[in-house]
Amino acid sequence: QEVYASITASDYAWETEYGVSADGEMVLDGRSYRVRFYLDEGQMLCPGDQVRGNFSLRYTAGGLWDATYHRAEGIFLIAYPKGEQSVVKAQSVPWKYYPAVLRSQILQQLESVFPADTLAFAKALLLGDTWELTYEQDQAFRTAGIRHVVAVSGLHVSILFSFVYFLTGRRRGFSMLLGIPVLVLFAAMAGFTPSINRACIMQGLMLLASFVQKEYDPPTALGVSALVMLSVNPLAVTSVSLQLSVGCMAGILLFSGRIRAYLLDEKRLGPAKGNRVSSVCIRWFAGSISVSLGAMLVTMPLCAVYFGSISLIGVLTNLLVLWLISYIFYGIMAACALGALWVSAGAGIGWVVSWAIRGVLWICEALSKVPYAAIYTCSIYVCAWLVFFYGLLLLFLKAKKKPVGAFALCAALGLVAALGASWLEPRLDDYRVRVQNVGNGQCILVQSHGENFLIDCGGDDPKAVAQDLSQTLLSQGIRRLDGVVLTHYDRDHAGGLSYLFTTISVKNLYLPDIADDTATRQTLSEHGAVRWVTQPQSINVGAAQLHLYPAVDAKDENESSLCILFQGENCDILITGDRSMAGEWKLLQQTQLPKLEALVVGHHGADTSTSRELLKVTDPDLAIISVGENPYGHPSVQVLDRLKAQGCRIWRTDIQGTLTIRG
Repeated sequence: QEVYASITASDYAWETEYGVSADGEMVLDGRSYRVRFYLDEGQMLCPGDQVRGNFSLRYTAGGLWDATYHRAEGIFLIAYPKGEQSVVKAQSVPWKYYPAVLRSQILQQLESVFPADTLAFAKALLLGDTWELTYEQDQAFRTAGIRHVVAVSGLHVSILFSFVYFLTGRRRGFSMLLGIPVLVLFAAMAGFTPSINRACIMQGLMLLASFVQKEYDPPTALGVSALVMLSVNPLAVTSVSLQLSVGCMAGILLFSGRIRAYLLDEKRLGPAKGNRVSSVCIRWFAGSISVSLGAMLVTMPLCAVYFGSISLIGVLTNLLVLWLISYIFYGIMAACALGALWVSAGAGIGWVVSWAIRGVLWICEALSKVPYAAIYTCSIYVCAWLVFFYGLLLLFLKAKKKPVGAFALCAALGLVAALGASWLEPRLDDYRVRVQNVGNGQCILVQSHGENFLIDCGGDDPKAVAQDLSQTLLSQGIRRLDGVVLTHYDRDHAGGLSYLFTTISVKNLYLPDIADDTATRQTLSEHGAVRWVTQPQSINVGAAQLHLYPAVDAKDENESSLCILFQGENCDILITGDRSMAGEWKLLQQTQLPKLEALVVGHHGADTSTSRELLKVTDPDLAIISVGENPYGHPSVQVLDRLKAQGCRIWRTDIQGTLTIRG
């Protein structure tokens, strides 16, 4: 519904692609709601500011739209501005918003003491502020298996409380008096995310148990923390952060002790008792490996479902990196605190800590590039291996004698078979044309006899498009494309390429020699050998061919779209980009098109494309429309009627999903 509302900002506003956004509180029909609201560009807010005006409301837990992730955070309304809004600046910040002010001041302090190349990591590690991490860094963390390091969670609470215990000399009363306020303040500054709430509640219960001299039982504490959060907001159960956090703890409690005991057997790693360096190293190694494996056993299915990937190299990354994270965390705290008194001294500490941060970043980047550092569930064979693995694990746990070697060997052989099948399957086809579901955009992968070409890479969310495509390629063991053909430079056709090239390299770029207002043309030319398409030309792709047709006397970018004719054995597919009917007529004058097995409908089904003349000449059996939810009415009723009148079968990515033609 649309209402007149007064919203009080609870945090600072941040910039988005379409203006600014902020979180706040509003009263509707006598009830108070947490709300995320949007404003026009330039209207920056501070905690306590009030925004008044007309807003269109969306219920995040469902209703007329699909539910959104906000509900897990306790945000049940999204407010979109309608018309003009007025902002009433707060005379003073209400006390309950002080953590947001303190968080902002700490982030500003970090900017004054850390170099630009390590600042984003410092912000993410200390307070979970990941906005400034580059796409490449974020993907490296995920692939290397330490994304949890920059998402404030139990690791950060344990590091922080090691410092609290140091300050209090581990005295129960002092630890509790200092620890509880520190927990609440830290959770508030981190935004009361489900993972930090879980860790803080468990740590608080540990402090309470120590103070009253009662036994602390971790499984009970884990259950209580989940119960408390679900009592406050039952829909927190849908939070990926909460599920992963609880899953990690459950895995550690269930499995890490057994794994550690197995590794500390003298027959395997040698004597682990005593204070000798070798014994200390063995205990550290066994502890690190057991915690990583224990957490991984429970969280692997969650990562597969939510992220489509599982890091295999994460155990090694944690072994190399986690011990260093504690020192970096303390170093960031010291640089921030000292920088508040003397900026130069804080910057000196920040300079030293930055070298450790660079080491972590380098390790993650290097390990993320190791072949099969991660596996991806876009491969049906990897999904089958996961089912096999957990069935095998169940049998192993039920067995009276635990044949660890046999279990590990069977799991490893099954994984090798799954990866081998993922690599081999696309190479068995003479050709494969994959039209990816990218929303309202276009991304088409052409493969034949081990050669791989990409036509366009854009959509509603360019980052998600690039991630899905890179996972598809990496699951097949492909780290380099033989070529990329770009129809034109619009975001919905080219926006994902710069992200894709952070993980996948390219040999040749076939680009239209046309004007570009988005600077995409210049950016892409830095990633591979550029072949400007100014004349018709043909490219061999294994057993197939791609025929490229440049625009003739084009007047705008859509008219300037390259057209591509794919020809495999008994299969012709035409791709016209965003050309209009006038552009299609020019193409018909430029070349003689064959009868088509498939036509990728122009401009996502806009009524200005896909003319009757083009359909009459090519008479396609199948019409593929790459389209998603959009405000333009694509695909138009007129285009659908023309396709039906021609006798075309119609496939749509918004209905059927990603489409693959194999031959």
